Amino acid sequence: MTDATTARHTRRLSPLQRAATAAAGVVLLALSACSSSSQPAATSGGTTRITVSHGYTDAEATALTDAVGQWNSANPTEQVTLQFNGGNDAALQKTVAGFAAGNYPDVAYEFGSAAAQLARQPKLVDLTSTVSAPGMNWNDFFPSEREAATVDGKVVGIPALVDNLSLVYNKKLFQQAGIAPPTNDWTWQDFRSAAAKLTKASSHTYGWAYINDGSEDTVWRFLPLLWQSGGDLLTPDNTKPAFDSPAGLAALSLLASMGVTDKSVYLDNGNGNYLNLFNSGKIAMLWTGPWDLSSINSDVDYGVTYLPGYNGDHETVSGPDLYMVFDHSAPRADVAVKFIAWLTSAQVHIAFAVATGDLPLRQSETTLPAYQTFLEKYPTEKVFVSNLDNVKHVRPNIASYAQVSSAVGQMIQSVLLGQATPAQALKTGAAQVASALANQ
Repeated sequence: MTDATTARHTRRLSPLQRAATAAAGVVLLALSACSSSSQPAATSGGTTRITVSHGYTDAEATALTDAVGQWNSANPTEQVTLQFNGGNDAALQKTVAGFAAGNYPDVAYEFGSAAAQLARQPKLVDLTSTVSAPGMNWNDFFPSEREAATVDGKVVGIPALVDNLSLVYNKKLFQQAGIAPPTNDWTWQDFRSAAAKLTKASSHTYGWAYINDGSEDTVWRFLPLLWQSGGDLLTPDNTKPAFDSPAGLAALSLLASMGVTDKSVYLDNGNGNYLNLFNSGKIAMLWTGPWDLSSINSDVDYGVTYLPGYNGDHETVSGPDLYMVFDHSAPRADVAVKFIAWLTSAQVHIAFAVATGDLPLRQSETTLPAYQTFLEKYPTEKVFVSNLDNVKHVRPNIASYAQVSSAVGQMIQSVLLGQATPAQALKTGAAQVASALANQ
């Protein structure tokens, strides 16, 4: 998701906060009775009223408020009230606390990493049959979004936001070094070679930055390397680690080569300083998503390409978020589903994207006239949109993912710090993940 920074609209935290929040929410607040604003009356004069909990701020909060106003004007007997949850990084905690207090929302914006935990809630509305209705056009959502919304074959939410990792680079630094800029056809050897040439120890300039605090931000940047090499994090049934493999060794070895041998990587400790260094010309390349673009200074001339590839495979990773529906009554659940289906429809969401810079949720949005307006307003996001086709996997949708992520994050961190060889780290990490999975 962004975990270390609150980027363009504070809405989008990097994967660090998304997975960590998912773990902490259930553990720390399952018994809590803290609550947000009170629920409106369910019915009044024949009107059904629902609450939608969200953590949007700035442009997204304004756009969502405008959309709700449109809905309420057009649907006088089906009214929506927005409820601010304090920030999307606290979404899961607030929702769980609402169950304890009996004032949970009808719809909640949740990070995708919360899906497996909330799938266990008896009040969750199963949307499996709903998404098959003709009006939903479920297959229009990008595949990664649909997969993130599905837990054990059950659809538990409707996609709310999608992103991905791409390569962002400083054009001036490449030009000064006499290096051709990255392209969508770059290999990992191209990437490593350029990073080494762009690194200057005397001026503390680095070719690349990696968030190396051992968090989910550390993990999700590793996953494309693993997947491109033909590996996976877990076995298909999610019961055992699968990364202690030739693919895992290849992925970790690249990180070791760049971080320990070449010393071409700035290791960010999770405080987001990589953005300040990129803005000041001290880092040439970032793997990041659209959430960071607004934090890049206007005087920095930058470009965006796909991640480098292995044997022509440029797979990336995405962190889709969801709208999840909870049952107060059949009439309220019906209105909640109708509202979310409308809010995420192609015509409505592309207007939201133009207002906020969020990527299109549906493939058909890119065929609408308003998409050209989106590209004119956010020209650098074109690569991020096309890069959604390079998302082939999603992170395991299991309740114990936070524990898995923690073990893998520490494994990667130990390699980048030179504390363990890739082979040693793989053995240690796999043993820790096996233990976490055995206890789920």
